[in-house]
Amino acid sequence: MDAIIGFKEMTVSSKGQIVIPKNLRNSTFPEGSHAAIVAYSDHIEIRPLSYVLEKLECALTSEPSFAKEWDTPEEDQAWDNLLEHALENEQTET
Repeated sequence: MDAIIGFKEMTVSSKGQIVIPKNLRNSTFPEGSHAAIVAYSDHIEIRPLSYVLEKLECALTSEPSFAKEWDTPEEDQAWDNLLEHALENEQTET
């Protein structure tokens, strides 16, 4: 797990903007660097674009290998059932 190097409260503007504190920005996002926003159901991460592309490259490289095993009607049905069950659980929790 990545080590936490700082924590700072911030306010989201009416335009949805935030300011990354300078001490955190300089260590992770030098001026001119590119970032990716990764949205999850319960939080948002701002990551260096190079990090996200590296992880994506690994996933894309692995996909053909996994497709041989997982791209079957039986696997599709299993995932459909899993998704349906997850959605049912989510609805009962709210």
